[in-house]
Amino acid sequence: MENNYLRFAFALSNTGNFEAKHFGEADKYFIYEWNNDAFILIKEEVNLFKNFEEEQSHGLMEKGKAIINLLGNFEVKVLVSKQFGKNIHMVNHHFIPVIVYSETTHEVLNVLQKHLRWIKDELINNPGNFRLFTIKNGIMKSSIPADNT
Repeated sequence: MENNYLRFAFALSNTGNFEAKHFGEADKYFIYEWNNDAFILIKEEVNLFKNFEEEQSHGLMEKGKAIINLLGNFEVKVLVSKQFGKNIHMVNHHFIPVIVYSETTHEVLNVLQKHLRWIKDELINNPGNFRLFTIKNGIMKSSIPADNT
């Protein structure tokens, strides 16, 4: 990693909690930075793409590309959500996707801190084809199947 920090985007509701929605359907994103000591909230960004042409197609590629560009501008490397949709096949070429089961940011920050070495290892060893992490009682890393659409 060229930076001494690692940025995460949390997909949250308007109330600031994780909900059982796909990453792209979040109301807002909290951008956190891990600086090898602590997580710091650096930005709160409203998801302007939440309803981006949703009437045409769920998981629209243009919506995925717009969110990738938005979060890439903030140098985010890890996406954290309760769910991901079919655009995960695009997302994992730019970001490490992480599924969590907790609902509060405080709980998720604590569990992420415990598993940071796994995420850093993935970032270094699998650039451009990141695997999906699922964090519940422990952490599980799984390959994302090829998109056959």
